[in-house]
Amino acid sequence: VPALATERRFAQRLRECLEGEQLLDGRYQLQQVPGGRVALPVLEERLSQLCLPPEMPCELVRIQDPVPSRAARRRTPARQLRDELRRLLGRAWSEELERDVPHAWHRHGDLVLLSEDSFKAAPWERLGSALWETVASALGARRVARRGRVMPDGMRTPSVTLLLGQDGWVEHVDNGIRYTFDVTKCMFSPGNITEKLRVASLPCSGEVVVDLYAGIGYFTLPFLVHAGAAFVHACEWNSHAVEALRRALVLNGVQDRCHIHAGDSRQLQLRDLADRVNLGLIPSSEEGWPVACRVLKKDTGGVLHIHHNVETPPVPQTPALPPEPGSPEAAGPGGEAQNPTGDGGKEMLGARLRPEWQRWAEATATRIQGLLAELHGRPWRSSVLHVEAVKSYAPHVHHLVLDLECRPLLP
Repeated sequence: VPALATERRFAQRLRECLEGEQLLDGRYQLQQVPGGRVALPVLEERLSQLCLPPEMPCELVRIQDPVPSRAARRRTPARQLRDELRRLLGRAWSEELERDVPHAWHRHGDLVLLSEDSFKAAPWERLGSALWETVASALGARRVARRGRVMPDGMRTPSVTLLLGQDGWVEHVDNGIRYTFDVTKCMFSPGNITEKLRVASLPCSGEVVVDLYAGIGYFTLPFLVHAGAAFVHACEWNSHAVEALRRALVLNGVQDRCHIHAGDSRQLQLRDLADRVNLGLIPSSEEGWPVACRVLKKDTGGVLHIHHNVETPPVPQTPALPPEPGSPEAAGPGGEAQNPTGDGGKEMLGARLRPEWQRWAEATATRIQGLLAELHGRPWRSSVLHVEAVKSYAPHVHHLVLDLECRPLLP
C-alpha cells in the first residue's frame, strides 16, 4: 500500500476490510517496506479468499522476517494457542471449541503432552494433522502427544497417543539429573520432586543401595549422581522402564556403578549386601519388606526408606494463639521451624507428627523388627529416624516415607 499521506486512508480501509473478513494476521504489525510502502500482514493459508478492491493500489509481497505485533509479544502460550486455532478455524470457531482448548500441558523438550480431555469435540477431528501442526507451532514444539488413563496393569502404564512426531522418547532434566523415557510407555512423576531432592542430599558415600522399585530411575539416579552411593542394585519389572533406566545411566555417566535386575523384585536373589534399601512403591511397599530385610547386611544392618499411603482424618479447625518465640511449638528438633505438608492444611512434622503417621511408623517398625529377628534368629533393634510427607495422594490420604534404622543387637 502506498505510504503517502494522501494514500493512508487506503491502508486504513484495507485494514478494516481484512479484519472484517478475518484475513488479517494479528501476530505481526503493520510495517514499512522498500519503495516507501506500508505492508499489512495477511494470513497465508487464506490467501485464496483474498479479494482486493480494484480502487486500492496494492499488491502482495512476501516479508522474510515480519515484525511481531505488541499483542503477540504480550501473549501467554495459552492465549497464543487459542489465537492460532481461531485463525485456523475461521468462522467455524465457537465458544464450545474455545472451552475445549487446554490451558496447561506438560513439556518434555520438544514434545508437548496434552491432558486427556483436550480437543475431544467432533470438529477438531476433521482438521487432521493441521490441528496438531498448529498446536506444535503455537507452543514452540515439534511433537505433540495426548495423555489417556493409566492402565490398571500393575505397572502404571500410561495410555498416551502420539499425535505428531515419529517417536515418544524425551529427555527431562531434574536437579541436574538427565532422565529419559518414552512418554507412550512410561510415566514421569513430577510430584515426587521433594523426595528426590531429599534422597539426593542423603549421606550415602561408600554405601551399597538396593532400589526395589526403580522405575525409570526416580531415586536410583539421585542416589548415584548426588548422594554418592558406591553402587546401586536397581530392580524393575517393566521392560520399558528398564530400557529408560539403562539409557539414563549412560546419559549421566554412572552405568558402571549400577546393576539392573529386570523382573519381579520379590524373586530377587541378593542377600546380605545393602547398607540402604529404598522401597518407593505406593499405595504400599509391604510386599517388599521381606526382601528388604534379606538384602540388608546381617552383621551391621542399615536404613530402610519405606513408602506408604496413610489415611489421615481432617484436622478440626480450632482457633489457636500463635506460639511464643522459642517455645517447643514454634520450633522442632534443633531449633528449626517446622514445615507444613504443602496440601493446604497445617499438619506439622517433627515434634508435632500427626498421630496417624506416628502410629503407622511405630507399627511398621515393629513389623520390620519381627521380620529381621525371624530371618536371622536373633533380636534386632529398629528406630524411627524420620517421617517425610511427600504429598497428598488423595483427599485425607498422604504419601509418606519412613526412614527406619535397623541394627542387630550384639550378644
